[in-house]
Amino acid sequence: MVYLTRKEHFNAAHRLHNSKWSDEKNREVFGKCNNENWHGHNFELYITVKGEPDPETGFVYNAKELSKIIKEKAVDRLDHKNLNLDVDFMQGIMPSTENLAKAIWQQLEPALEDCELHCVQIWETDRIYVEYYGT
Repeated sequence: MVYLTRKEHFNAAHRLHNSKWSDEKNREVFGKCNNENWHGHNFELYITVKGEPDPETGFVYNAKELSKIIKEKAVDRLDHKNLNLDVDFMQGIMPSTENLAKAIWQQLEPALEDCELHCVQIWETDRIYVEYYGT
């Protein structure tokens, strides 16, 4: 099995807020991420696919085509957007990086052919990242 990873980048804003909780509890749990005027991140997105290299190309998957799919299905829909308000596939979902990774998986997996989605990794900051390996 060979793994291929493509890195992409997007900027997005969000607010972590549970409407079932008091403002005090939201501030306690989410801290600065509960800012009512939103806050943003410069996200780094790593998508890893796996499979056996094609005998004619040597590729697990064409990296140029993988980039195109990632941009179409995820990055173009997320970049410079508010995850709470602007992103259709995040509606009704707490926009944590954990949930974002799962949602991106759901967007990408059906679009990939001849390889298997292995991991969605999102770096929210230099010190925090999430990895999702599907269900």
